[in-house]
Amino acid sequence: MISLYFSHLEQLQAALEKHLTATGHEQLLIGSGALHHHFLDDTRYPFRPNPWFVYWASFLTQHPDCWLLLRPGCKPHLFYYTPRDFWHLTPALPADEWAQAFEWTAYDDLTVVRSALGSARTAIISEQPLPEGDWDLNPDGLMQAMNFDRAIKTEWEQHCLREANALAVKGHRAAREGFESGLSEYAIHQSYLNAIDHNEPDLPYDNIVGLNEHAAVLHYQFQQRVVPQAHRTLLIDAGARYNGYAADITRTHSPAGTLFADLIDALDEQQQALCAQINATTDFVSLHEQTHQVIARLLAQFDIVHGSEEQLVEQGVTRCFYPHGLGHLLGLQVHDVGGWQQDASGTLRKPPEAHPFLRLTRPLAAGFAITVEPGLYFIPQLLSDLKTQPAASDVNWSRVEELLPYGGIRIEDNLIVGEHSSENLTRDGFARLG
Repeated sequence: MISLYFSHLEQLQAALEKHLTATGHEQLLIGSGALHHHFLDDTRYPFRPNPWFVYWASFLTQHPDCWLLLRPGCKPHLFYYTPRDFWHLTPALPADEWAQAFEWTAYDDLTVVRSALGSARTAIISEQPLPEGDWDLNPDGLMQAMNFDRAIKTEWEQHCLREANALAVKGHRAAREGFESGLSEYAIHQSYLNAIDHNEPDLPYDNIVGLNEHAAVLHYQFQQRVVPQAHRTLLIDAGARYNGYAADITRTHSPAGTLFADLIDALDEQQQALCAQINATTDFVSLHEQTHQVIARLLAQFDIVHGSEEQLVEQGVTRCFYPHGLGHLLGLQVHDVGGWQQDASGTLRKPPEAHPFLRLTRPLAAGFAITVEPGLYFIPQLLSDLKTQPAASDVNWSRVEELLPYGGIRIEDNLIVGEHSSENLTRDGFARLG
């Protein structure tokens, strides 16, 4: 697979040279990022690298204070931070095969990096400026053009996304087994970590592990140690990383034989039908709007609301039960850059006013990595608001009360968009796992 990585770098180099010419820059310097201290403390937050650094240096995800110098026609030059420090391990220069793609300089003084820049017009992509120089920090034109390119994944990136999904599905299987064994949210989370051989800093985002009513909190942020009296629902939104690339998978489980379990199965079937529509000609905004019709149909099918699909969508009833967007771009960031971007200059297409949380309005293209994640929830706050609306008379409130203790459902897969179809990395991962 290392040949895919070398090809990836060649493609990045060609695109970079085009962008540097267009913006009048002669070279680009990318910082890996820095460690940050907790307030009034000498301990530091877990390191999160600059995704633009990992875009090139896929194997250096835990290395702060490194710099990557990129020039037209030249091999990428990595300035590798090797401080004199007896408190922490100072890493040695990498010697693996991938490292042959770079020139290397070990440094512990920033003057080495600054001197290498010379007088060339330099753009820098970094969370902090390189001191003592007249350089162009995070120039908008260059950033917009590069953000636009990053949506189309190279073969190397697609490989990494497949591997991230393969890891994450192992965790999801362990989580389901933990739920069926009656574990707490915290214990389910720990089972997930053990299954994928990650610790918390390795995760692309904080796992959402919600039992019962907690499944109705879209970004539920706690993990209760106490085992609830009943295990009605597990909603787990949890991912994994592989060479910096993220999987973002959600599954919902409930014991068989209940109305809610039947509702999960019905939404799962509809989610797969939505995924089957994804290709390079799909209008994702229209597909999101179509999903509201799907939710309306399910609400009526399960006697939760009454009325036509059109009426339930127009009156905003479906937004009460499905308030978020259908999906987003995926890659080095869970919500990858450029989801609203329409062209290389940064023109934005904001989501429809009725659907402000949709993160992807850009026309799909072959090579995009996206998520597809419809949901159906029983959220007390939104239901309370619905009770004040004229449409409240169309709601079967006794059925809602029956389903409230189950929280909600979200089903999320990761896809690579193709010209005429798509590759479902998540379903393929579950199929391989058996």
